[in-house]
Amino acid sequence: MDQFDVDLFVIGGGSGGVRAARIAAGHGAKVKLAEEYRLGGTCVIRGCVPKKLFVYAARFAHEFEDAAGFGWSVENVRFDWATLVANKDKEIARLEGAYRANLVRAGVEIVAQRASIEGPHAVRLADGTQVTARTILIATGGRPNRGLDFPGCELGISSNEIFDLERFPERILIQGAGYIALEFASLLAGLGAKVTVIHRGDRLLRGFDEDIRARIVDEMAQNGVEFAFNVTIEGIYQEGSEKRVRLNDGRDLFADEVMLAIGRVPNTIGLGLDTVEVHLDEAGAIAVDDHARTNIHSIYAVGDVTNRVNLTPVAIREGHAFADTVFGKRPWHVSYDNIPTAVFTEPEIGTVGLTEQEARAQGRRLDIYQTDFRPLKATLSGRTSRVFMKIVVDQADDRVLGVHLIGEGSGEMVQMAAIAMNVGATKADFDRTMALHPSSAEELVTLRSKHTTSDPLPEASTEATPAL
Repeated sequence: MDQFDVDLFVIGGGSGGVRAARIAAGHGAKVKLAEEYRLGGTCVIRGCVPKKLFVYAARFAHEFEDAAGFGWSVENVRFDWATLVANKDKEIARLEGAYRANLVRAGVEIVAQRASIEGPHAVRLADGTQVTARTILIATGGRPNRGLDFPGCELGISSNEIFDLERFPERILIQGAGYIALEFASLLAGLGAKVTVIHRGDRLLRGFDEDIRARIVDEMAQNGVEFAFNVTIEGIYQEGSEKRVRLNDGRDLFADEVMLAIGRVPNTIGLGLDTVEVHLDEAGAIAVDDHARTNIHSIYAVGDVTNRVNLTPVAIREGHAFADTVFGKRPWHVSYDNIPTAVFTEPEIGTVGLTEQEARAQGRRLDIYQTDFRPLKATLSGRTSRVFMKIVVDQADDRVLGVHLIGEGSGEMVQMAAIAMNVGATKADFDRTMALHPSSAEELVTLRSKHTTSDPLPEASTEATPAL
């Protein structure tokens, strides 16, 4: 008779947990997975997928405008928020069904309840049932940071609620400077909202290359997004059907909605981690080793709850590595080098590898190749948006260390650049690659002139942005 009810109990039905459960079951493990809300996690239900659908919706506005320059007459254009939300819901339901079907097909038992840890080999379900497991995997992801404390902060919404608003917010204030804040600022402006981004600092997208951080402000401003730098919200007050927002410089702004997008935090509340003294790091994330194991031998964690690299593909890869290592007798761990990232602003950002600043901080001598040009499409559309490309190269061995892009298709291009970088591509390898003409991507293989960085970096000041 088995000592435990199951070989693996997974807490959390997001991308990382689902992949781990399926692969472990494929290796012959008896697996049970608990998810209290909906299968698919943040990415599928209230993150990447619905966000990208909304991004597509917003980009039609520019396509309609650009069409005139190409001979098209597009009249009586009208956007309906309710239709977008309803169609998004249908697609999310389809995807959730696919996640469920794949788990069932793999032999995983799904429990639609909250689960918490009761011991090194035991979990307790919401209905009081105890389940014992040889191995426990925590894959509960992250949640919006609601750590702000000012009058009326409960009146603000997060990225969770924005997808299901009954009415389209004609005026919205967004506090934050990360990719979530900027993506929603761009897409809501594209759909017709008056958008103001509020940030306590003077630069956006901390951790990105400084040229990207500076240029995206001007690009977004040209697309109608306003910025208020070096200020914070002191209070939100409901006044009839609108919200009055008091800033710390004394100004009052009015909006239909206020979105607080100040980051995400590991979702560890109520998991019973203190019961078995699972170690957390300074950020409140579950501390794990290279193979996703916590300080408790039988308990592992993957995905955003570990706060390593908080991206869906990373969580999927971590879940797969865990299952292969623990149940497939094929140990391996995830490499976090050269992970491509896209920010779906308008225009979008694509980046992979080291920023110029990171590379210089490592003491490397660099060659920088970059270009800034008007894309071919803009010659007839009349749009002022430009494409920016930057390649960071190590002088010691000519290896490409980083690629950073702004412009249409940047996310698609940077995925391909990541493949080249992961096999050690040099600048000479890029140069030997035949260009595909006419395309923006061809610039990545035709850049020849080195860029001097002796001049100060361009300022991301408020001078280039509309005044409030």
